[in-house]
Amino acid sequence: MKIILGADHGGFETKEKIKEYLLANNFEIIDAGNLVYDAKDDYPDFAIAVAKRITANEAEKGIIVCGSGVGACIAANKVKSVRACVCHDVYSAHQGVEHDDMNVLCLGGRIIGIETAKEIVHAFANAKFSNEDRHKRRLEKVLALEK
Repeated sequence: MKIILGADHGGFETKEKIKEYLLANNFEIIDAGNLVYDAKDDYPDFAIAVAKRITANEAEKGIIVCGSGVGACIAANKVKSVRACVCHDVYSAHQGVEHDDMNVLCLGGRIIGIETAKEIVHAFANAKFSNEDRHKRRLEKVLALEK
């Protein structure tokens, strides 16, 4: 599976560690930046870069890390067809994919430690949408809002 990563300065270190983790677990990675630590960069630049590449079908899923995860989530959700959520627990990370077809995980690099982040990323990356009728019906209602 291919995953697109992005982070501002608040999530840069966490993104780099997540990248190492995913590569070690045979995931293909596209790094949408930032590629170097820059204390003056802005989370919307990387959140939008990840979101647009998801909608262009360059990867199945995306992960964005900023200080809290909130700003990245707000920005990414402005892009049509992106369903981004902040998840700081394992259950939400897999359930968001299984029930809601979440395609972008947002994390707070200043909120959780790397070991928890790895567990959350693992749950997100390995989860699949259930395709159950009730979940498809609910997703269709959400997607109708974009029309």
